[in-house]
Amino acid sequence: MGDRTTDPAAETATPAPEPATATATATATATATALTVTVTTPSGGGRGRSGRLTAGLAAGLVLLAFASAGVGAYEIPLGDVIGSVQHHLGLGGAALDRVGESVLWNVRLPRVALALLVGASLGCAGALMQGVFGNPLAEPGVIGISAGAAVGAVAAIGLGLGFLGNWTVTACAFTAGLVTVSAVYLLSRTGGRTEVVTLVLTGIAVNAFAGALIGLFVFFADSGQVNQITFWQLGSLAQATWPKVLAVLPCAAAGLVLAPCYARRLDLLSLGERSARHLGVDVERLRLALIVVVALLTAAAVAVAGVITFVGLLVPHLLRMANGPGHRFLVPGSALAGAAVLLAGDLAARTAAAPAELPLGVLTALIGSPFFFWLLRRTRRRQGGWA
Repeated sequence: MGDRTTDPAAETATPAPEPATATATATATATATALTVTVTTPSGGGRGRSGRLTAGLAAGLVLLAFASAGVGAYEIPLGDVIGSVQHHLGLGGAALDRVGESVLWNVRLPRVALALLVGASLGCAGALMQGVFGNPLAEPGVIGISAGAAVGAVAAIGLGLGFLGNWTVTACAFTAGLVTVSAVYLLSRTGGRTEVVTLVLTGIAVNAFAGALIGLFVFFADSGQVNQITFWQLGSLAQATWPKVLAVLPCAAAGLVLAPCYARRLDLLSLGERSARHLGVDVERLRLALIVVVALLTAAAVAVAGVITFVGLLVPHLLRMANGPGHRFLVPGSALAGAAVLLAGDLAARTAAAPAELPLGVLTALIGSPFFFWLLRRTRRRQGGWA
């Protein structure tokens, strides 16, 4: 038997992997990399900054609430406001005179409470929408909630409906907002899935259709109804009462409690839909759940306050600039900051042109639009575009 000769190069060469093995290896590597990025524990400085920002927002919100309760055509000193609140809570303090008690508890505090709920709902909804769509330009109006609620309110006013008394407009606005969101979701769903682009385009079409319906109702309305429609669309908290606060409270509380539960999955979704699926996130179920939460928050807010813009768009931007994109802080922080922004806006609306009152939606748009343009320019200068 002769000796068999071997090629040294053949013995040392590594066999080429099979295509399926190479694909699996690449997928596993990408998943491991994404997982490493996701579960990296934030530094102590990051946690400390989040805690300081949360504490600052909460403290500022409390001070702003007491100040807003005292400032107005009938001035109530801050100490008297605190004393009256303590008295009603059984913690000491002293009651005000009859007029002061009536102004504080029947006019000011319902308005403050409604501003807190509406602002927190809009700010939190904006943060959720931007996380779901992966786009900092997203806000609740993108999927037609605000426009749908406006159609319901305008229809109730234009048709002279009154089957629920003073609650008719609010109930119609809330119901129409939820119906509109459901229609947008169902129309954009194909093959058991919804794509972000399809949701946005469907929302644009529905918004345009809602605008046409509003114009039609305005055309057939009489002058008194036109004035009422215009006032509602401009947005205001002037009609705040304790029953309205209680009406908005269940939806706002449910949405604000549920929203932080999705923070981790939103962080995973920010890595991209494919990576999120590899890490165990049911993207379709997550998107549906968050759209429902956003619908509850926004429809309830718009139903009692009218159309108020830019709160849900700008507040998450400001918090990202201050503390980064992590949703564990961003979602509850946006609720606190949104409440503070709307409370400050309402205070300015009541006092800037006293004794007249500016429409709150107009004021937020006047301040928010140039500020948003500044944010756009700033981000483009630093990052070359929206990141």
